[in-house]
Parts: sequence; structure tokens; C-alpha cells
Amino acid sequence: MKFVDEFRDAGLGRALAGEILAAVEPGRHYKVMEVCGGHTHSIYKYGVDDLLPENVELVHGPGCPVCVIPMGRVDDGIALARRPGVIFTCFGDMMRVPGSDGCLLDAKAEGADVRMVYSPLDALRIARANPDREVIFFAIGFETTAPSTALTLKRAKAEGLRNFSCACSHVTIVPPLRALLESPDLRLDGFIGPGHVSTVVGARPFEFIPADYGKPVVIAGFEPLDILHAVRMILAQLREGRCEVENQYTRVVPYEGNARALEVMAEVFELRPHFEWRGLGFISHSGLKLSEAYADFDAENRFPVPNIRVADPKACQCGEVLKGVIKPFECKVFGTACTPERPIGTCMVSSEGACAAYYNYGRFAREREVV
Repeated sequence: MKFVDEFRDAGLGRALAGEILAAVEPGRHYKVMEVCGGHTHSIYKYGVDDLLPENVELVHGPGCPVCVIPMGRVDDGIALARRPGVIFTCFGDMMRVPGSDGCLLDAKAEGADVRMVYSPLDALRIARANPDREVIFFAIGFETTAPSTALTLKRAKAEGLRNFSCACSHVTIVPPLRALLESPDLRLDGFIGPGHVSTVVGARPFEFIPADYGKPVVIAGFEPLDILHAVRMILAQLREGRCEVENQYTRVVPYEGNARALEVMAEVFELRPHFEWRGLGFISHSGLKLSEAYADFDAENRFPVPNIRVADPKACQCGEVLKGVIKPFECKVFGTACTPERPIGTCMVSSEGACAAYYNYGRFAREREVV
């Protein structure tokens, strides 16, 4: 492998598409969920779905880290950002996520000191440079980004920084998958497992899916051939009567995960009893908070926050999209009232959001099909 060309080879893609076509049973409809939003974007950017037979359907899952943040948590972040003397830092996508009364970009336009960072270490650097200001980092994401937040907090503690804190909204991937599998209105034949999360947690945490629910799982990379190969592996399991966790992404994902990352997460974080997900409601033990040893760096302990549950806009169907119940284009406001420039829901905001993927890569193809 030189760079990535080998994973975008059109000839290999056609060969895999032929193997997939040969593997399907006539008259059977297959429904496979790609858990990660990064997969959704690759599928529509590279036209992977156009290479699949009509009876193999890919649906998206709750693996977009920005999409799952509930409106009440966004309101908490905006309230912190508006406090006098605070520098509020977050990733770029979060600045545009709608709260009940605007977003962080609106708060910035109104005078709040909101700054985009590419890493929590950038926020730590800002705290060192502004010792007379309180610097808050809005931590979001699955186990993929949690280790970087944990290492940043360890460094802040080691340096004795008193003006740095974290508003933690990190979430974990297993509980929402279990909640989806318990849902009576969703029938799935298998899962394309999240490649990014698996680089940290490994493949082992997904063993419960074949063990308890009888569904195959294939951890996959993000190039078009990765996804086609994963679909082929899932169909092979179904055809052969097997049900297990397989790792297509072996070049990156170790079965046991990243031991050092898991260790530092266990030190800095602990599970919340309950955490609210946008469109999915409260899911037990699905969110992370700072452990007792790092409680002094918890922005929710340092500052008052509204901590009020806020209902999603009635027109927004992000919850159904995140659960794979509907496709984005089936939402009443998709592409009309809700666009990337003026989003109503989070799925239209994030670079991993399903609605943004459909809008940017799949919208016009869908319109041609309808016509």
C-alpha cells in the first residue's frame, strides 16, 4: 500500500460488487447498518450504494458524535460561554449545532468569547496564555476523542492549572447499539462496525451483538473498498449461517483495542447513571463524566448551568434518522427548511451527519430517481 489509491481502485470495486451480487439470496431483502457517520459520508461520496444490489440496503446509525448531543447540553454550553471572563472552546462542528435559542456562533456574534480548536491541547494552550481568564473546553465525541481529553486533563492537573475546566459530553458506543437492538421497529441483518471507535476500544466490546442478538458485525475502514469488503463479509456470514465479530480494518484496529488509551480513560472518566441522546432519549450508563480525582476540572461543578431538558423541534426528525428508521430525504424539512447553511437538526450540521451526507452527495441523485 502506497497511499490510498489501492482502496479506491475501480476494478477491485467492480469485482467486489460482483461477489456481493453472487452472495445475495433472490427474494431476500438485506438491511445493514453502518454505525459510524464517517461510513455514511464515504458511501455517498464514492457512490458505494450504487454498486450494491437493490435488495441490499444500507441504513445509518447513531455514530455521529455531534448529532447525538441533545439540545439541553447545547444550551448548557451557551450559558457557560456567555459568562463574564470565560473563554469557551470547542470543535468547529459544535459551534453550529442549534440550541433552543441559537447556537454558539450566535453567542459569539453577541459578544461571547467562543473559539474553535482542533484539539483539547489547543484549549490548554489558551488557558496558559490567559491566566486571568477561565477557559472551558466543550468535550464531545465517542471513545475516539475521549483519550485526547483525558490526556489533556492529566496534563492540566500535573501543571496545576486553575483556570482550565472541561464541560464533558463524551458518550460511549455500546449502550445506544443495545438500545437500537431492543427497539421493536427496526429490523437489521448486520452491522458495519465503527472503525474510529474500534481503534480505541477494539473489536471485543461488540461481541454482545452476535452473542445476544444473533447479528453479524464487521469492523470496517472508511475507504470505498473497505465498505464493500465489509458488506461482502457480512453477506458471507449470513449465507454460511455464521454470526460473529470480524475485523476488516486489521491494518488499524487491534482486537483488544488500545490498552494505554483505555487506561487513561478509566483514570479520568467514570460513567454517568443516565445520559440524554438527541432523538433517542435517556440511555443508562452511556455518557462519561469526570472522575472524583478530576472533579476540580469539571465545569459543571465550577459554574452553574441550566441543566434543563429541551425537546427537539417538532419538524426535526433527527431521532428517526439516527435510529435508521427513516432516510434523511424522508424528513419533512430536509433540503427545504433544513439545509447545512440553516440547519434545524444536528444531522445536517456535522461533517459526519447523515443528512449532510445525503444533502451534499445524494440529494440530486435522489431527485433524478424521483423524476
